Amino acid sequence: MAQAASQKGLQILGITEHAPGIPGTCDPIYFRNMHVIPRELYGVRLLMGVELNILDTTGRLDLDERHYRCCDIRIAGIHLLCWEGGTRAQNTEAMLAAIHNPWTHIISHPGDGTAELDFEPIVRAARDTQTLLEINSSSMIPSRHKEVARPNNIEILRLCRQMDVPVILGSDAHISYSIADYRYALPLLQETGFPDELVMNYWPSQALEYMRI
Repeated sequence: MAQAASQKGLQILGITEHAPGIPGTCDPIYFRNMHVIPRELYGVRLLMGVELNILDTTGRLDLDERHYRCCDIRIAGIHLLCWEGGTRAQNTEAMLAAIHNPWTHIISHPGDGTAELDFEPIVRAARDTQTLLEINSSSMIPSRHKEVARPNNIEILRLCRQMDVPVILGSDAHISYSIADYRYALPLLQETGFPDELVMNYWPSQALEYMRI
């Protein structure tokens, strides 16, 4: 993954394996072993972390502070395989709780449609906590059949533009060939007139400062 990132000219690569709530993913000991991994490979700075699962409408996450401390970066999202959902209002409250969790840097694919959400309070909370919202390109791959992902991400981008809230594009690369593949996300920036200065991928140093990394 790091070598592929280097070949594509990336300065920083975040690698965030799914937390244990997802069947078949890493055991907790994987995250406690992060200290053995070099933080620079092939000229790319690595941010080793975790993609936490928002488990229920209280916003409960599936690892604890001991494991958070082992990770450079922590993202949190709703995943169907371990999500106990509720009403739109309850789902929104769950995501707001994850955003207000001081360990959370990024909310992963909030627009993918796994849970019905109200995006205006989510964008406002992201602004107030300096939590980045991901515009996930992979969610919009046609073969994934997430029909609401595109309109949802457009709504998120429009709200973020109105409130001057930065976002981060995510390739959600589950294989090295997909690193930084934003083919479905980039057209949305043009469609919404989203300003470059609010796309944190373009500004690595500012992104780290914004996330307090």
